[in-house]
Amino acid sequence: MERRSILKAVAGIVTAASIGLAAMPSQAADSGKKYTVALIPGLTTDAFYITMRKGAQAAADALGVNLVFQGGPEFNPVVQVPVLDAMIARKPDAILIAPTDTTQLVEPLRKAKDAGIAVITVDTFIGTGKYQSGAGDADFPLAYIASDNVLGGRMAARALATAIGDAGGKVYVSNVKPGISTTDQREAGFKAEMKENFPKITVLETQFNENDANKAASQLQAVFARNSDLKGVFGANLFSALGAGNGVQQAGQTGNVKVIAFDAPGSIVDNIKSGLVDAAIAQHPAEIGYYGVVSAYAHLTGQSIPVAIGTGFTVIDKNNVADPNVAKYVYSE
Repeated sequence: MERRSILKAVAGIVTAASIGLAAMPSQAADSGKKYTVALIPGLTTDAFYITMRKGAQAAADALGVNLVFQGGPEFNPVVQVPVLDAMIARKPDAILIAPTDTTQLVEPLRKAKDAGIAVITVDTFIGTGKYQSGAGDADFPLAYIASDNVLGGRMAARALATAIGDAGGKVYVSNVKPGISTTDQREAGFKAEMKENFPKITVLETQFNENDANKAASQLQAVFARNSDLKGVFGANLFSALGAGNGVQQAGQTGNVKVIAFDAPGSIVDNIKSGLVDAAIAQHPAEIGYYGVVSAYAHLTGQSIPVAIGTGFTVIDKNNVADPNVAKYVYSE
């Protein structure tokens, strides 16, 4: 059962945000204790994680928490594990981490738990993402804070089906590689939605690009060469979408092959404006970082926290991209 007492605390902080969050006094400051929370992103150069850091810093400033941000230059467990080990050696009070693999980060994160460090996963998860259940060997993190990526995949399917129209046709998913919790779920949600609700659309074999936009572009052209009636592609992450869009352009099919992107940095928004990308499913990474720090702080100050906190999405397309209420969800770069 999810523990929900933190929700009142979060609601109070969010209310305080509207009247000046940074001025809110912290319990930790009153007691003389200043907690340190480490945020380890999937990679440091992605606008998604840069935006997440800003949200985390806003909460840290409000609560008198010391936030440490450290990560690697690529989304790879071989790169991330040494960063995690170094952070464990610094002995922060809590670690917020976007694990780069569902299995390879289990034992490294167990070291943090065994060292008495509170572990919360953000954006991605280990194991099945079902924590504090007493089942499995990867249920020890306190919480998972993220978008509902299955729902996000379903939203991408609906957006692509709308862009294609009633005639239907062939589409495929451009993805990173198997074993990444978020992109696995987005692909699963996309395929489920297409199967259940859009029988005129055929989903071809997924193309895995290893986070290489150039490879994603080449794959698009190869798929189109085999399927001249290709109607669309869903890029399950930033580099997949950028590469797919470039591949469509290189094939001379801009406007004919529809592109739906997941995530919304400025580069994707520029492509929406130019017509290269039809829509983007924007997560709210600042909220993920914000709630991550709030959750860590609540746990460290003796409050109960829920094992799962979901954040929302905003669909950005050419019809609303200039709307200030939508533009605020474009990621920082």
